[in-house]
Amino acid sequence: MNTDELYIKRCIELAQKALGKTYPNPLVGSVIVHEGKIIGEGYHHKAGENHAEINAINSVENKALIPESTIYVSLEPCAHYGKTPPCALKIKELGFKKVVIGAMDSHDKVNGKGKKIIQDAGIGAVSGVLEKECIELNKRFFTYHEKKRPYIILKWAESGDGFLDKDFKPTAISNTLVNQFVHQLRADEHAILVGTQTALNDNPSLTVRNVEGINPFRILIDLDLKVPEDFKIYTPEAPTLVINSKKEETKDHIKFIKIEKENFLNNLMTVLYKEQIQSVIIEGGSYTLQQFIKEGLWDKAIVIRNKSLLLENGTKAPDISDLKPNDIKIFRDNTISFYKLNP
Repeated sequence: MNTDELYIKRCIELAQKALGKTYPNPLVGSVIVHEGKIIGEGYHHKAGENHAEINAINSVENKALIPESTIYVSLEPCAHYGKTPPCALKIKELGFKKVVIGAMDSHDKVNGKGKKIIQDAGIGAVSGVLEKECIELNKRFFTYHEKKRPYIILKWAESGDGFLDKDFKPTAISNTLVNQFVHQLRADEHAILVGTQTALNDNPSLTVRNVEGINPFRILIDLDLKVPEDFKIYTPEAPTLVINSKKEETKDHIKFIKIEKENFLNNLMTVLYKEQIQSVIIEGGSYTLQQFIKEGLWDKAIVIRNKSLLLENGTKAPDISDLKPNDIKIFRDNTISFYKLNP
């Protein structure tokens, strides 16, 4: 690994500290290096606050060193006025010697404009350093802007013999360690989605409980509005989108969004894109998961298996056995297999 890669790797490490907290903004880290020594670093904490480059600049004690320094940033510096001024202009104004960029920003407001501002000011700019890793870091952001839909994660827990429950009644499958992992997953992602049947059977609250973190948006697909409004999914702990075919209405934290049943998944993607949802965990149940699998509309699947638990009868787990997991983690008697649709 060369020195540029080493510093971009540090940018990625910094950026990851804010996972789950920056929506709808990307995760970005920045490092400032003077004569082989890091003199400043920072990352974007949450939307509306300073971007990574500004936090890194603010952390430099001796600002006189900046014109002789290189600034590293995991994503192309922004070029537009949003809640904060463009970072590319700040870099130009301070007159850095060089800028090293991990990945370019495909967002139409940036898309090469940040790098151009920097180069037009006579500052050396290099991009595409550890590009694959920097794109992976912001897979949610890139999927959202390029595919006009959220990054989709399928998740379920199944028994050793491939059932989601026993005799069609809610059944605990995973152990306490895995439950903690699941709550961390919720805190990291933007939204979590369930269908009518799961909401009625399990009455889930879909909030983050076993770890520190922000509650994700809750998305309930309830076309005929069968789920009673005194169910946990309607509590004020998180913003909730109710996708239905009956009414369009917003009250407090709940937004009812009317949708056509024809071509349902495409319509759903359009709605979630419009609502600026960048990632969503599909928590089931079986019917909902199967719809996404059938359409090939997912990016990652997380399958929890309890091999020693045999349920013999109940709801069959979805089947993606034709794919090989790209990672497996073991949590005592449970395993978690990670799959990618397009590795």
